Amino acid sequence: MAAPAAHARTQRALVPLFAPARAVALDVIVVAIPALNEAQFISGVVGDVLREGYECVVVDDGSTDHTGAIARRAGAAVVRHPITLGQGAALQTGIDWALRRGADAIVTFDADGQHRASEIRSLLDSLSNNGADYALGSRFLGETINLPRLRAVLLRAAIWFTRFATGMHVTDTHNGLRAMTRRGATALQLQQPGMAHASEILHQIADSRLPWIEVPVTIEYTEASLEKGQGNGDFFSILVDLLMGRLAG
Repeated sequence: MAAPAAHARTQRALVPLFAPARAVALDVIVVAIPALNEAQFISGVVGDVLREGYECVVVDDGSTDHTGAIARRAGAAVVRHPITLGQGAALQTGIDWALRRGADAIVTFDADGQHRASEIRSLLDSLSNNGADYALGSRFLGETINLPRLRAVLLRAAIWFTRFATGMHVTDTHNGLRAMTRRGATALQLQQPGMAHASEILHQIADSRLPWIEVPVTIEYTEASLEKGQGNGDFFSILVDLLMGRLAG
């Protein structure tokens, strides 16, 4: 079944008058997958992305298992950090690699199997059809499977904080499934090495004043992904770190 598109919304309030929406040709597409100790999932994730017809790069963030070797055997390009730098740093490495590769569009994608590669096309179509530079996946416009209640409450709190801090009326935050044009990617320079990068990206999108759109996506939580993902306490730490950073800036 085709991914729903009716709820996708282009945000124009943040677009300066001198940067009108324009059609975007997306010929070279790279999917960037940051990964830390994801040997259990990475082969399936890479295989799903490749079967959809996209090139992908896995950034092995200092894994102590065989994540990088398995990803390479599955067909991905692999860049390895010699030590663990955090997901934000791994994501920036993947974006930089894709830009050097000549990517017209870059998709960020989690390594733990929560995302669906079949939904990448709807993100890319939203970029090209709406003249947007960022297509942000929203689980709350789409679907969540097995989302714990407390996690949902904390995500809602993070959404309200992001709206207050950025002026962006987003419906989701800390969602790693997103797409961006080359112009959008070059406007991002992530400084938060850990999980706070997901909020930092939204701050930088707001500061860039480039057009963005939200697109419904599906996020499926498994016991393994919940164990490896952000703990509930991490959300509070992220909010404090970002608030202090914005005040300091």
